[in-house]
Amino acid sequence: MTRRYRSQDWFDNPDHIDMTALYLERFMNYGITPAELRSGKPIIGIAQSGSDISPCNRIHLELAKRVRDGIRDAGGIPMEFPLHPIFENCRRPTAAIDRNLAYMGLVEILHGYPIDAVVLTTGCDKTTPSQLMAAATVDIPAIVLSGGPMLDGWLDGELVGSGAAIWKGRRRLAAGEIDNEKFLEIAAASAPSSGHCNTMGTASTMNAIAEALGMSLTGCSAIPAPYRERGQMAYETGRRIVALCEQDIRPSAILTRDAFLDAIVTNAAIGGSTNAQQHIMAMARHAGVEIRTEDWMEYGHDVPLLLNMQPSGKYLGERFHRAGGVPAVMWELQQNGLLRSDRLTVTGRTMAENLEGKETNDREMVWPFAAPLKEKAGFFVLSGNLFDFAIMKTSVISDEFRARYLSHPGQEGVFECRAIVFDGSDDYHKRINDPALNIDEDCILVIRGAGPIGWPGSAEVVNMQPPDALIKRGVKNLPTLGDGRQSGTSDSPSILNASPESAVGGGLAWIRTGDTVRIDLNAGRCDMLVDDAEIERRKGDGIPAFPASQTPWQQLYRSTVGQMKDGACMEFALDYRGVANTLPRHNH
Repeated sequence: MTRRYRSQDWFDNPDHIDMTALYLERFMNYGITPAELRSGKPIIGIAQSGSDISPCNRIHLELAKRVRDGIRDAGGIPMEFPLHPIFENCRRPTAAIDRNLAYMGLVEILHGYPIDAVVLTTGCDKTTPSQLMAAATVDIPAIVLSGGPMLDGWLDGELVGSGAAIWKGRRRLAAGEIDNEKFLEIAAASAPSSGHCNTMGTASTMNAIAEALGMSLTGCSAIPAPYRERGQMAYETGRRIVALCEQDIRPSAILTRDAFLDAIVTNAAIGGSTNAQQHIMAMARHAGVEIRTEDWMEYGHDVPLLLNMQPSGKYLGERFHRAGGVPAVMWELQQNGLLRSDRLTVTGRTMAENLEGKETNDREMVWPFAAPLKEKAGFFVLSGNLFDFAIMKTSVISDEFRARYLSHPGQEGVFECRAIVFDGSDDYHKRINDPALNIDEDCILVIRGAGPIGWPGSAEVVNMQPPDALIKRGVKNLPTLGDGRQSGTSDSPSILNASPESAVGGGLAWIRTGDTVRIDLNAGRCDMLVDDAEIERRKGDGIPAFPASQTPWQQLYRSTVGQMKDGACMEFALDYRGVANTLPRHNH
């Protein structure tokens, strides 16, 4: 017998026929019939993240048509609705503040409207975690449909990766190797089609994480947006969500601790974005799953880099898809005992079953576990008197950087640098080329006021490049440290996501230009070599100033958000879980 869906409390409720009439009435104005809505078929929402203001997700305006076809063919009733837009590149002061806003909006839609299950349309960085956070909170059947990356970019016979090309281009511009027009030409070449970043930036990372969690169909995340397979995947996703609804398979059955640990492992193997740390933490906390600080090192650090994709490697998204995508990487991990894959996924099968026969046929793209690109490629977790928690992305540590800072005889993995401290990115841009700072190879660039409260929203500003004079001498990267984030497409081995941040009195508030910072990767420590008495004296100066809120949402965000270590969640929202289990009150 078909189960009774929550939408029937709106559309097929003989105990409140007056309310049923009210709920049905206005849907008639675009041609849907009462018989459809009262048929007992599930109402399937399509959470539409595509719009003109969200170009990375705009492909979903077309893909939604194929999702509708799949839903209809499987016996569901599709209802498409808009989401708050999130566009990483263009949203000021940062798109990070909108992850929690989009989350909150989607929770309200899924709870307050007659929706039995939902297709989550993802793409640009935060559109994936925001929707999965909401799905975990509401806990109705849900499935992720990625929009897919752009086609590979090419210029002058070379691959040009989105985001990564910007960071490389600005260094070449600073070195005087190219002019402004060439810089813009490089940027344009890196975005050749519809879709999100074609590098393993945060967009590709988080869609890969959704697949690793088991929340999308096998092979979904890496299909380029313009490929025919993307439309086919949209159709199959539409069909599958109806089955999930009929079987009442909810996110709570899929988003387990094992799933999140596998996501941490997979992120390391693909050279995933440092932004994955806060998003995985946020999704896990909203799902009621505990991810401990030590899990990042215990499960995620001693994992080899297997994917040869920019910024940690050479190639881009099209080749990753042709090499087998996320399943090919996870197959390697599965064969070598790194996954907990006997767990349910949205396919209705276990992850282990999804990975059967998924070995890659392209060993230039997906390297074998026994001979990886790099050993121990996961995030390195640090603590010290500057912060309780921060991470360093080890997969992008270049041979040059390792030789300069991490290979001193008898002191391997340990280095000391003179701090150059900036209060926000405006200060950095204003003073980075000031010769009075005397910045050389023995300096570490420190930025503060860039965390969830200080910015607000945690900005991608930690991947600071050296002053032009150093770049012209061939020094492409200096150590960098901050309480903000960096782009997932960056090739900078920064120490970032530092918690607690400067704006709440974290250690970064008390560092001064000229202080010595000691980084010890062997001990997992990062400290300013300043005695406790001096630090206490500096606290009398007060927390460094940060900008005032400019909008009501910025003020509300600041008053509710936690630190990056814990996912930068709206802390009060964590009290709400499985909210769809209680129907909302009638409105008349």
